[in-house]
Amino acid sequence: IINASVLLSRKEAIYTASLCAILYGSILDFQYYGKLGYFGISSLPAQQSGPTYVFYTIFLNILAYFLTAFLTGYLAERVKRSESALHDKEIDYAELERLYSSIVHNLDNGLVTLNTAGEIRVFNRFAEDLTGISQEEAYGRLLTEIIPGFPYPENDGYVQRKEIEFLNPHGIFITLGFKATPLFDKNGTRAGVIVTLQDISSYKKLEAELKKADRLAAIGELSARMAHEIRNPLASISGSVQLISQGNKVDVNDRKLLEIVLRETDRLNDLIGDFLAYARPIPPVKMPILVKQFLSDLISLLYTDQRFEQIEIENDLADSLSIMADRYQIQQVFWNLLVNSADAMQSCGTIVIGSELVKIESDDQKDKNMVIISISDNGKGMHGEEIKQVFNPFFTTKPGGTGLGLATVYRIIENHEGDIQVESVIGKGTTFKIFLPM
Repeated sequence: IINASVLLSRKEAIYTASLCAILYGSILDFQYYGKLGYFGISSLPAQQSGPTYVFYTIFLNILAYFLTAFLTGYLAERVKRSESALHDKEIDYAELERLYSSIVHNLDNGLVTLNTAGEIRVFNRFAEDLTGISQEEAYGRLLTEIIPGFPYPENDGYVQRKEIEFLNPHGIFITLGFKATPLFDKNGTRAGVIVTLQDISSYKKLEAELKKADRLAAIGELSARMAHEIRNPLASISGSVQLISQGNKVDVNDRKLLEIVLRETDRLNDLIGDFLAYARPIPPVKMPILVKQFLSDLISLLYTDQRFEQIEIENDLADSLSIMADRYQIQQVFWNLLVNSADAMQSCGTIVIGSELVKIESDDQKDKNMVIISISDNGKGMHGEEIKQVFNPFFTTKPGGTGLGLATVYRIIENHEGDIQVESVIGKGTTFKIFLPM
């Protein structure tokens, strides 16, 4: 009966108990009536006990059989249900573990968990790509070993949001934003910290560009109003001074002073023109331009400038390289960049113009064909703070410079749906990279 309960089910155990009851009752009846003498079983003990004793013996045994069947069947079913529930739980836990691993692994942010000692436990794929260190290498190490200067969160229940500078495996400084929240166990005891990491360099760049765009909008509005008010008086001053200087009664010394006034008014007029070109640029009229021939013509003009007498310009562009651009505006771009390179080399050295074709993913998720035109010099170079401000209006390191040349270059490239970047090393030179649509 017990074996039937364990191996089969409660119903089969009751069947087995019924069969046992029939067999046991039959054996005692056969013994009582002497039908088992052939098997060496005497009827005398049963007849001496009497029919009442035999009946009660059969009844009690049958009752024990069925009680055993019910009890063992119930226990066996409980065990089977427990095993089934445990199996389902194991499947659920396995699915949850796979789901957790998949979510953590494919997050677009870095996810790191630390214990109370600040040692790393979880280090997802994004964090691996960000730092160049795998989960196995990071496990058990302090986060400050992997991200130097990272502050271990000491809060007991408050979310911390901070930013730090980090040198990534490619040797580029990026801005890491992180959020730290406390991690608690099932008893509510603090077990560590969950840290999410995000590369916010692009957001910082966008924020800076938006601020610059706001400044430019204000400057453009102001410049439109100031230009008329300044240029008209300048024209009057210049015309009046020219008339006075042409008179015969002007002293020689006074004539020199008048020449200075004329020169400075012309300079001021040019400055206002540069300012207007930067603040209120004219929309480009684009046309196909063969860049190598275009730059060759421009270089021929530059060689008439005494600043380029001892400078060699190498035009390494392909003959077939073509861009869509405004000829006048793009000439202004290359003119400013080449003159800046000559000034940086103090009129002695080599300027190399090169190109590279790349595909960049645009906002509509389609690859965009771009050409990178690089202008490299071997001049004195710039330090980090100068690189950050090089495209800001009125920032200049040249004596007598207006600080509007590179700012204007930036605006022109921006209006051509391109980008311009600068790389520089002190004592080795500077490279400007212009990204333009082909």
